[in-house]
Amino acid sequence: MMIVNKLALILTIIGGINWGLVGLFSFDLVAWIAGGSTAILARIIYIIIALASIWCISLLFMDDEETNPTHA
Repeated sequence: MMIVNKLALILTIIGGINWGLVGLFSFDLVAWIAGGSTAILARIIYIIIALASIWCISLLFMDDEETNPTHA
């Protein structure tokens, strides 16, 4: 799997965990780390995670051979 795909999946997982924390405990980990949800660092992190999620949409339309090449 391409490193970009792995990175996008990792960032999307982090985003999902953050949303889980928001839903379960009303605790935004990204905002807590970055100094508030309106802080520029938090906004940059949110944008990066959103871009990673959009990239992951493309993974749905890739052939299995593109995502899991066999080493023959």
